[in-house]
Amino acid sequence: MSAKKGERSLKNKPVVTDQPAVKSFSFARVKEFTAEVKSEFKKIVWPDKKVTLGSTGVVIVLVFLVSVYLGAVDLFIGKLVSYILK
Repeated sequence: MSAKKGERSLKNKPVVTDQPAVKSFSFARVKEFTAEVKSEFKKIVWPDKKVTLGSTGVVIVLVFLVSVYLGAVDLFIGKLVSYILK
C-alpha cells in the first residue's frame, strides 16, 4: 500500500554500507572463491550412469520426433505456398 501523508517511503533511500561497492582484485580472494566452489561441488548429488543414459535417450528421441514434425510442417507449408503462388 502507499505511505500515508506524513510517512516517507523507504524505496528511494540509498543503502549505506561500510564496504565499498567494487572490491579490488586479489589472488587471495580468487583462492577463497575457488575453495568455496570446491566445497559446494562436494554437496552435489550426481545421478548415476543408468539415470543419465535414460535421460539422454529420452532427449534424443524427443529431438528426433520434433525435428520430423517440424520438417513435415515446413514441407507442407512450402508446398501450400508454392501451390497458391502458381
